[in-house]
Amino acid sequence: MLAIRSEEKADHARVFEILTAAFERSNEANLVEVLRSSAEPYISLVAEKDGRILGHIFFSPVAIESSGEPSGLAGLAPVAVDPAHQGLGIGGALIRAGLERCRELGWHAVFLVGDPAYYARFGFALASPMRFSYGSPALDAVLQVYEVSPGVLDGHGGRVLFHPAFAETGCG
Repeated sequence: MLAIRSEEKADHARVFEILTAAFERSNEANLVEVLRSSAEPYISLVAEKDGRILGHIFFSPVAIESSGEPSGLAGLAPVAVDPAHQGLGIGGALIRAGLERCRELGWHAVFLVGDPAYYARFGFALASPMRFSYGSPALDAVLQVYEVSPGVLDGHGGRVLFHPAFAETGCG
């Protein structure tokens, strides 16, 4: 049975391995390494089956470059599943558990950059119609948001600012 739990220090090497394999580069693994030591608060979860970690997800705070921004905003990145176990629902289980943890932590909305067709099933919607941008036309087209607290973003907009580690590691 698949279990979703908080990441522990002993999991770090396996998480690095999964991220590197899933993205076929180490940028996202390096991003998580930096975020663990510099983002506060954060959520880092692993999916485990039969004592083996098969997936990982990370949430960190984001801000909106505008006046009167709402508080309690997060960014989902990265999420990864061991390539040998993709397509089995592990990523979806991590996303659902992570969004619930965001609610428990008091985060009101979650932003991400990713495939709209995939993330729509979890309630994410394109952010540009809500007047949010990433600051890049290519990434604006795939910037999405999930309102943990429905309506929290009404009347707001602006550029979404992910942690500086995203740019430092080539992930943003």
